[in-house]
Amino acid sequence: MTVRSTAAVAVTLDHAVLKPEFSRADLAKHAAMCVAKGVGCLCVRSCDVAAAAKLVAGSPVVVAAVIGFPHGAQRPEVKALESRLAIADGARELDMVMNVGALQSGDETAVRADIAAVVAEAKPKGVIVKVILETCYLSPEQIAAACRIAEAAGADFVKTSTGFGVKSSGPTGATPEAVQIMLDTVGGRLQVKASGGIRTWDEAVRYLDMGCTRIGVGDAAAILDGGPARGDAAY
Repeated sequence: MTVRSTAAVAVTLDHAVLKPEFSRADLAKHAAMCVAKGVGCLCVRSCDVAAAAKLVAGSPVVVAAVIGFPHGAQRPEVKALESRLAIADGARELDMVMNVGALQSGDETAVRADIAAVVAEAKPKGVIVKVILETCYLSPEQIAAACRIAEAAGADFVKTSTGFGVKSSGPTGATPEAVQIMLDTVGGRLQVKASGGIRTWDEAVRYLDMGCTRIGVGDAAAILDGGPARGDAAY
């Protein structure tokens, strides 16, 4: 395992504040932690972007908004509008949930159009788009197909999971197997973000060693302090 400084890992972390019950006080607490710890990105619900941008103003922390979260089942026009408003509020990155049901139905045209609608809002403004595949629901072949569609639609990243996906058996977040398929498919042309269930320093570094450039977490402080995240930390 590669030896990495705390600061080097911190800038790769996307710290999520996405639980439905989180208050503005919770947001302020998490934003302050990100600034203090040198976390690269604060990922928030789209309704919280304006407040988050003010909380991290003057720091290197970037604000990301989730789009179509957590199921990805909204119409492309809705995701586009949510993206436009989030960008206006200060989001510099968008983590959008792919239309998983459309992919499962074999409608790759709809999946591409869905992603392209968000990209069309983001790219002219220099905003990064990460496409959440929700890999727990996909076969290896579907993971690879989703990566190719995201690339064709102009996305910057493919990402494993929302952290909210539920499956009766097996892992619901990032796995080395899913991440390797993603890395092999995009071939360095897109970046890869591992997220979902990553709760320790060693897990985060393992995915960075594999070739991921971002790690989505629910408790960046615990990871950076070298200990496991709290068991209830979703993401």
